[in-house]
Amino acid sequence: MKPKVAFICVHNSCRSQMAEAIGKLYGSEVFDSYSAGTEIKSQINEDAVKTIRKLYNIDMNEIQHVKLIDDLPEIDIVIKMGCNVACPFLPSKYEEDWGIKDPTGKGNVEFAKTAKIIEKKVKDLANEIKNGEIKF
Repeated sequence: MKPKVAFICVHNSCRSQMAEAIGKLYGSEVFDSYSAGTEIKSQINEDAVKTIRKLYNIDMNEIQHVKLIDDLPEIDIVIKMGCNVACPFLPSKYEEDWGIKDPTGKGNVEFAKTAKIIEKKVKDLANEIKNGEIKF
């Protein structure tokens, strides 16, 4: 059975949503992707939606929605996106903090950079799981 990976941050509107979409694209053979937060916004960040649509041809508004960590199934691996002191806690067997800066309000170039950082980290995570380097 594939491990369940949750990408979490406070609002579940930007980085964690981008990671869920990219995780589904590049990690789906190895893990199931989820995202959530502790205080949700009313919708996914529109700049994040545009960036993921442009770079990966995925419409997050059609396949994803904002959710609280309480809405998730039991999670094996937690990836904190980089929310500093207020990052939510979610029980898991393994946890990492990717420390990715929030691109909100910083324009298309920063959103694209953030997406590419997430893509690399998702691919690395998939390889580490596949190779048994992460114990969960």
